[in-house]
Amino acid sequence: MTERRRTGDDAIYRIPPYYYVHVLDQNINVTRLEIGPKTYIRQDNEKVVFGPEKMITVPPRHYCIIENPVQRNKDDDVIRDKNGQVKLLHADQDIRLAQDPFPLFPGENLKQIVTPLKVVVANSALRLRAILDLEDPSGEKRTAGDEWLFEGPGTYIPRKEVVVEETVRATVIRPNQAIRLRARKECTDRDGAARVTGEEWLVKKTGAYLPGAYEEVVDIVNAYVLTEKNALHLRSLRTFKDDFGVTRKNGEEWLITMKDTETHIPNVYEEVVGVVNITTLSTRQYCVVLDPTDSSGRPQLGKKRLIKGERSFFLMPGERLERGIQNVYVLGEDEGLILKATETFQDEEDDIARKPGDRWMIRGPVEYVPPVEVDVVMKRQAIPLDENEGIYVRDVKSGKVRAVTAETYMLNHDEELWEKELPPTVEQLLMAGKDPMADRSDRRGGDGPAKQRDKTRVITFRVPHNAAVQIYDYKEKKARVIFGPELVMLGPDEQFTQLSLSGGKPKKPNVIKSLCILLGPDFCTDIIVVETSDHARLSLQLSYNWHFEITDKKLVEEAAKIFSVPDFIGDACKAIASRIRGAVAQVQFDDFHKNSARIIRSSVFGFDSKEKVRDSFTFPQNALVITSIDIQSVEPVDQRTRDALQKSVQLAIEITTNSQEAAARHEAERLEQEAKGRLERQKISDEAEAEKSRKELLELQANSAAVESTGQAKAEAQSRAEAARIEGQAAVDQARLKSEATSIEATSELERLTHARNAELKFVKEQNELELSKSREMADIESGRFKSMVDAIGSSTLQAIALAGPEMQVKLLGSLGLKSTLITDGSTPINLFNTAQGLLGGMLPVKRRRDDDDEED
Repeated sequence: MTERRRTGDDAIYRIPPYYYVHVLDQNINVTRLEIGPKTYIRQDNEKVVFGPEKMITVPPRHYCIIENPVQRNKDDDVIRDKNGQVKLLHADQDIRLAQDPFPLFPGENLKQIVTPLKVVVANSALRLRAILDLEDPSGEKRTAGDEWLFEGPGTYIPRKEVVVEETVRATVIRPNQAIRLRARKECTDRDGAARVTGEEWLVKKTGAYLPGAYEEVVDIVNAYVLTEKNALHLRSLRTFKDDFGVTRKNGEEWLITMKDTETHIPNVYEEVVGVVNITTLSTRQYCVVLDPTDSSGRPQLGKKRLIKGERSFFLMPGERLERGIQNVYVLGEDEGLILKATETFQDEEDDIARKPGDRWMIRGPVEYVPPVEVDVVMKRQAIPLDENEGIYVRDVKSGKVRAVTAETYMLNHDEELWEKELPPTVEQLLMAGKDPMADRSDRRGGDGPAKQRDKTRVITFRVPHNAAVQIYDYKEKKARVIFGPELVMLGPDEQFTQLSLSGGKPKKPNVIKSLCILLGPDFCTDIIVVETSDHARLSLQLSYNWHFEITDKKLVEEAAKIFSVPDFIGDACKAIASRIRGAVAQVQFDDFHKNSARIIRSSVFGFDSKEKVRDSFTFPQNALVITSIDIQSVEPVDQRTRDALQKSVQLAIEITTNSQEAAARHEAERLEQEAKGRLERQKISDEAEAEKSRKELLELQANSAAVESTGQAKAEAQSRAEAARIEGQAAVDQARLKSEATSIEATSELERLTHARNAELKFVKEQNELELSKSREMADIESGRFKSMVDAIGSSTLQAIALAGPEMQVKLLGSLGLKSTLITDGSTPINLFNTAQGLLGGMLPVKRRRDDDDEED
């Protein structure tokens, strides 16, 4: 433990080893250093200003920075001035590495405590900057402001002239990658190329790249992988020469495809506009390219180029499809195309010079691809028309409209479908499709159209039986009347004559809307109010039967009569009502009540020369004939009149009832007497008939008894005979069936045996043939193999092989020095080939045996 006495009374300091104190001599105002171990006795003129303090220990691989270090001479001694004060290098620094513990002299400051040295690992570096001119250990001179790298692996020893700006780590460049670098100032890159401030470039070498001191990594650029189905659209940011050696102008655009390279990393002066997919056309497709490029890649603005399939291509920069990929026009026999020329060109198909604005039509069957100078206006389809169908066709040049019916028609290039407009009421009646003869209420308008009409189709209207329609032609100023049943087809300038008839009870105008007039006979009902001479007001409901009477329908004047009166129902009802009111006004109520039918009929029909009521009433204007009048009801309008009429009616009913009751009672008594007489007569006749029936019954009983006895005996005999016959027939059938069964069994057994033998013979025959063919093929294969082997080896080789053994044996015998003679006759064969082997084989064991004996000795 260190002992510090800071009081003025205690002046003894015990300084341990590796400790120090700063002592100020107040007489000369100089601070000196005292280093332990020692016991320091402070003098009266001295003052301890610092310490005791432990010396600074810098272990290995550590350093510290001392500010205002002391000056030392060549012998590393501290330099002092004349007063004994140490001299300092003010505003200077001293970096001290591992050494013995050292104290701080008065004036020195520990700017940075003991710090481990910075270890720079591989693929990293420290970017250093010189703050003072210096010469590094490699001998290179650095100027203040210079920057360089201290690359690892290594341990950086700091220097006072250098500061560490940052730690730079290497960037790993993978395959199909590059890093984009920018020069912060003029420098030379690792490849030795000079770079100016702000210049950018790519490094594509795979591996770890450590940027230089004046290089900064802007980005990592990935390569674009190109296939057969896509391409890379690039734009030049300045004039430069690309990776393929082509000089690109500023703003120029181009494509890179798989034919150029499989992968492409964009240059720093290349901007990737996008990835262009391939455009593929089948054999049934085509397209028109706008602003196509020429062979040198320059766009031809305003031009077009037609490309037909089957083909695959990339759209060059600036090119675009006019209407995308289009299908080839395939026209059938009933189809056509209307074409329009946009430019002057020579039509090769028709050998005609077309001018801008010309229109023409081509018909199928054909496959057509329009040139770039031609626009397809529309596609026409032949319209099949039955005899009762048609269309309105308008000539666009002359403006004439005509109706085409009963044929399959295709509009040409100068024609178009024309829509015929009708009044809304007529349109509604046509679309409703109601039968005017089915229900009288259906002839009322106002329900709305049931469906939409094709206005280009010829308007047809089915005129019902016993009806008529008037059609007016506004072009020829004529009208025609058509009687049903008939199908009416309107021409382009024709219109229906619309009828607006009165309806309801009483009649109201414009209730019934119709296109046709029913010729009748028909009826209409009306309610009119009349007043008698004694001022009794009555409401009459009358029904009129009517019809049109036309002498000759072929005469135009006669046919037009029925349409001369627009509302013939209303006019007829008004005329009849006026006549009835005039006649009723001349009679009293009692007379009218008794003779209402005669009064009404005579007022309407009038009297003939014989003072008889006529049968009909005719309107000469439109040939309308009223044939009869039915009085459906007569009701007083006044309540008092109605009550009096009701009382009189009740009294008349009572009188009539009483008279009818008396007549009925008298008639019932008469009928009762007549019935009694008929009953007596019927009883007598019934008794006579019963006696006759009883007699016949007895006779029939006797006959049935005789027949019964005879029939029983006969039936028994017949049954026995029939039984015997059935038994005999059954025996015969049984014998016949047994014989047939035996025959069938024998035949089937014979057939089975025959089939079995035949199958066995066929099997043996086929097996023999297979064996024979197999043997023949094996022999051919073996002979072929042997022949191939012989041909491959050769006759000379075979001879050499055959003679190799004997020759070798002869040479062996000759080398042994054996000479022998053999005499034999030709009838005793001797194998001379094994002679040498026998001799040699006999000699070898003898030699081996001798060797064994020598070893035993």
